[in-house]
Amino acid sequence: MVWQIFKPTMLLNKYNMDIPLNQESFENTDRYISALLAPEDEALRAVEQSLIDAGMPPIGVSPNQGKFLQTLAVLCNARRILELGTLGGYSTIWMARALPENGQLISLELDPEYAAVARKNIHRAGLGGKVDIRVGNALNLLPGLIQEAVPAFDMIFIDADKPPLTEYFQFALRLSRPGTLIVADNVIREGKVLDPDSPDEKVQGVQRFNKMLAENKEVTATILQTVGIKEWDGMAVAVVNW
Repeated sequence: MVWQIFKPTMLLNKYNMDIPLNQESFENTDRYISALLAPEDEALRAVEQSLIDAGMPPIGVSPNQGKFLQTLAVLCNARRILELGTLGGYSTIWMARALPENGQLISLELDPEYAAVARKNIHRAGLGGKVDIRVGNALNLLPGLIQEAVPAFDMIFIDADKPPLTEYFQFALRLSRPGTLIVADNVIREGKVLDPDSPDEKVQGVQRFNKMLAENKEVTATILQTVGIKEWDGMAVAVVNW
């Protein structure tokens, strides 16, 4: 075993205040940032409640992460966004709100029940005209998008199952153009990616993806560690080279 679990410690700042570095502090700071820069409105809060009502897993992005995705969409002037993994539509709403009036977001979701919940949430948010949810296995739907010869996407967010993450990214490249931004979530997994002997297929999938990303010459990429209410994880951010 070559990796170690983070242990709480203390940080002494310039005001001589002891600040504990632990999960509680990270969550409180996350909520502080959210209150300032990513406050949830009724539509977003309704998504979270819909997950509870439908018995769906609370594995969507946090408000801060949603705002981060929205900011990235604005930064790359996105008019077309592809999302892999809709769940209840929480991240979908954040990103779709960055689109211009004629923009489009296509979201792929494996579970038809999840897709039905997401559609209700997206229509409640007034974004039904911009969002197209397609149901099925992404590895089957992505070739269909290529066969449709859809215009290249400006931004692609991958937040689906982890074992085929590398394959999702390879399809994403085929649906991109130079300058397309590709973001993949959950690529640190509480530091478990540091364990070369992990038996977890999700960890193994991410490890394979991270190695591929490091060797890929078609993109300029990095990984950002994240902490907060979604605990310790990370997002890979890649831009298709010109």
